[in-house]
Amino acid sequence: MYRFLLTPRWWGINLFVVLAIPFCVFMGTWQLGRFEDRVHTHEAAEKQPAPGTRAAEPLDELLPVDTETSGRPATASGRYADRFLVPGRELDDRKGFYVLDMLRTDSGKALPVVRGWLPGKPGHTQVPPAPAGRVTVTGDLQASENAGTAGVGVTGGLPDGQVGMISAASLVNLVPYDVYDAWVTLPKSGEGTSTEAAGGAARAGATALRPVPAAAPEGGGLDLKAFQNLGYTGEWFVFAAFVVFMWFRLLRREAEAARDLKLGLVPEAEAPGAEAEARPGA
Repeated sequence: MYRFLLTPRWWGINLFVVLAIPFCVFMGTWQLGRFEDRVHTHEAAEKQPAPGTRAAEPLDELLPVDTETSGRPATASGRYADRFLVPGRELDDRKGFYVLDMLRTDSGKALPVVRGWLPGKPGHTQVPPAPAGRVTVTGDLQASENAGTAGVGVTGGLPDGQVGMISAASLVNLVPYDVYDAWVTLPKSGEGTSTEAAGGAARAGATALRPVPAAAPEGGGLDLKAFQNLGYTGEWFVFAAFVVFMWFRLLRREAEAARDLKLGLVPEAEAPGAEAEARPGA
């Protein structure tokens, strides 16, 4: 009754099943491993002190930015150079923009420094000047943004002096010097000469900058992506079970068709999958 399994049609079906089941199991196991890695990372992060409470370290010792160093206080010294405004940023549900100044360090590379946030639109709000002379800043370290980073909405077609995202890849095309693949956001006392800067802002009638809180590192814990990995794990194992179910269903259907054909219950033309079983010597 099961000699139809040796037909070319069933050789193809069996080959598909033999390849599909291990592939689904492998992909499900891989997604489960991704979820477990995120769980371990989340547990390890909870055991460590909050990034902002740790002692500040020199910038170069914290690079490259990863889930462990993101949010850590970093220090750098130099002089402020070019300024850019980053429109379309919200703080406390209010629309505004970031004030981004490039800090030229002793190495010649520049560190993007978000000195704060202002309400309104760039060009309509007076911006406090950056401290003059050599300064040492201490700010929370952040990874370069990309098109998928939360808060990034405007990426192109901006006037001169504005950028859509804080990224070394975009800033290096706007300044004549190298840029660190990272940036820092300053707390209230992060400029070192904050008193001088505040006094200058008051004299100029500019609105005081509001500090921008550091964002949590992406992929560093039990976020939406982690539970997506867990969901994909279930999907792949369901696919594997579905392949097995469909194979048994086709097998049973073909066997019943072959049996009915032998008993003469159906014409041979109505049981195409059973011709090999019905033909002598097949």
